[in-house]
Amino acid sequence: MLALLNADQNLLKAVCQHMLVKTRGLVLSTIKFRETSIIAKVYTEALGMQSYIVNGVRRKGSGSRIALFQPFTLLDMVVYTSHRGGLTRISEYKTAAPFVSIPFDIRKSSILLFLSEVVGRTIKEEEENQPLFQFLFNSILYFDQQTQHFENFHLIFLLELSHHLGFGPSSGTEIVEQVAFSANAQSATSAPSVLDLQAYETYFDQLLQDAGHANIPNGKVRRELLDVLVRYYQLHVDKLGEIKSLAILSEVLG
Repeated sequence: MLALLNADQNLLKAVCQHMLVKTRGLVLSTIKFRETSIIAKVYTEALGMQSYIVNGVRRKGSGSRIALFQPFTLLDMVVYTSHRGGLTRISEYKTAAPFVSIPFDIRKSSILLFLSEVVGRTIKEEEENQPLFQFLFNSILYFDQQTQHFENFHLIFLLELSHHLGFGPSSGTEIVEQVAFSANAQSATSAPSVLDLQAYETYFDQLLQDAGHANIPNGKVRRELLDVLVRYYQLHVDKLGEIKSLAILSEVLG
């Protein structure tokens, strides 16, 4: 009788440790795992930031499903969850909203590669955050549907994301002064001054107040605004470090 009771307790413990949860998710990054598998970093609607082992997606031929794990792919999933945390597995997955333009437009896919790296480095919490998830999910759907005038999307996205993360600026002056003063404190000889950066304040104000009508004159100014925004993020996100895909994005967008 005691043996049966212990067996029942062990079974209950195992079930509690690995429960199934249905959730939507956004793929942020993957790394290869063994011969045909990956470890996918996914921001989920129900569980926040999670990492999953996904078996067999890198098989050669028609059995490969690696296309479902490109940056910011939107998934419907059933996942295992453990109270101990750490790596778990995905039981079932399918696309939640197939992209119609992103995989076929190198500009869009490069923008999402960059943004997925930023999101993956800035969001740490393993807990539900509905407003943040809805912002990410809806933004990517909107981006996929745009056929023109999406060249400022990554700038607008980063500004809106900063508000969800708790350090959103209220004005262009706030961004410029924080970046300039911080840079000058680190390097008085080579860092840009407030005066050097003040030309960007108006553009940031336009993006913050009426993004749809922001008048960014050319790609050069857009790249410079992005560089300032990345530095602004580096001031507020601990150990953000270098965003490696920034160089790729700058090359593609020109």
